[in-house]
Amino acid sequence: ERKSKITASRKLLLKSLMLAKAKECWEQEHEEKEAEKARYLAERIPTLETRGLSLSALQDLCRELHAKVEVVDEERYDIEAMSGMEGRKKMFDAAKSPTTQ
Repeated sequence: ERKSKITASRKLLLKSLMLAKAKECWEQEHEEKEAEKARYLAERIPTLETRGLSLSALQDLCRELHAKVEVVDEERYDIEAMSGMEGRKKMFDAAKSPTTQ
């Protein structure tokens, strides 16, 4: 019978230390991703200034924002539709072709 070179308590201690280090690395990575996301959004999306705008200017701004949202929604729909069509086409092609065994 082979005896383990590491005692059970030592093995448990090492395992807990590895888990603690992995958790620490994961948390640091998560914080870096969040900071990168915030930097990206701050760079890409200008701050919205509504102070001092008249009612008609606010309405124009709302129309402009709604138009931009509509464009993005259409693009998202097109991408989803295309990816769905690709999946259906692959399934159809797979069903149509004879199986080779």
